[in-house]
Amino acid sequence: MTFDLARLRDVQTWSISPENFDGRKGGGARATEGTGADCAADLGVGWKVSPSVDIPAGETFDLAAIDTAATITHIWCTTHRDNWRTLILRAYWDGADEPAVEVPLGDFFANGWGRFAQVSSSMIAANPNGGFNSYWPMPFARSARITIENRAPQAATVYYQITYETGRDQGGSGYLHAHFRRSNPLQRKQTHPIVDAVAGRGHYVGTYLAWGVNSPGWWGEGEIKFYLDGDRDDGFPTICGTGTEDYFGGAWNFDVPGRGYTAYTTPYLGMPQVISPDGLYHSQQRFGMYRWHVPDPIHFARDLTVDIQALGWRPNHRYRSLTDDIASTALFYLDSPNGQAPQLPSVEDLEIVGQPMEALR
Repeated sequence: MTFDLARLRDVQTWSISPENFDGRKGGGARATEGTGADCAADLGVGWKVSPSVDIPAGETFDLAAIDTAATITHIWCTTHRDNWRTLILRAYWDGADEPAVEVPLGDFFANGWGRFAQVSSSMIAANPNGGFNSYWPMPFARSARITIENRAPQAATVYYQITYETGRDQGGSGYLHAHFRRSNPLQRKQTHPIVDAVAGRGHYVGTYLAWGVNSPGWWGEGEIKFYLDGDRDDGFPTICGTGTEDYFGGAWNFDVPGRGYTAYTTPYLGMPQVISPDGLYHSQQRFGMYRWHVPDPIHFARDLTVDIQALGWRPNHRYRSLTDDIASTALFYLDSPNGQAPQLPSVEDLEIVGQPMEALR
């Protein structure tokens, strides 16, 4: 991830946005039509004529189509929070028919509950009030197609900018994959699948969980497990964590005495979102947590499976299997552009129940 910033490199920088849909050289700010055309009527071409796009209900919009070897270095986008679970971000590498990335927009940017959380990490930055930034490197050898599907019953306005470089040496690079799953509720004595039997060579680089608690008491005693290169055949993982809060870099229930659950955001791990019950519509606690394996990627040569337990406590100091609402986004690099992504849940199964009342009006 690190390189000598002062070293001059033989690469070119390009950027795609509604002001330059194909990113061509000298192609920016030429629009005569767009969502800002009326606002710029007194100023003319070059004055913010096309800063965003309106995506009709039920339609898919191509954010970017790149037909050469390149590496996407930065994605910025924003839209109303009502759209964070109904807009689906997808990425297709090197002409693959299936997406390698298929995740609701908010979850990809570590904001899975339809309510803004500040995220100040190395790979994802979510800034007031809903400015989403990704710094995950996304290399490809021939082409890339980035799309966004609007599953809502009304149009969605989206602002975006995708920056990429050409001229890099792509040798040895893997393709970024992002898989989304939701267990709502998780069945008792079952584990939540984060990655299920992905085949190939690669390394695992990130986990985001939107975790909704469905019962009182502590909920994060469960372990995360990484089954590498045939481990699943025996049923036992090579890498086994010691507890949910431990995996995300916290300890002792994320509880700072006198403050209770305490949100935090650091370069590689954090719990940036703690949503407490309000005594009315928001009856359950909800949390957003991320863990980026950037300095410590988890390498696999043939296959990878990842799951996490949901455990609390019984009064007799025995573990209690929980039936919580867990939505996960897993990020990994793979030697193939083939997606292997799970089937995305339906619109109803993606729904966040108990949205703030102002979002429902």
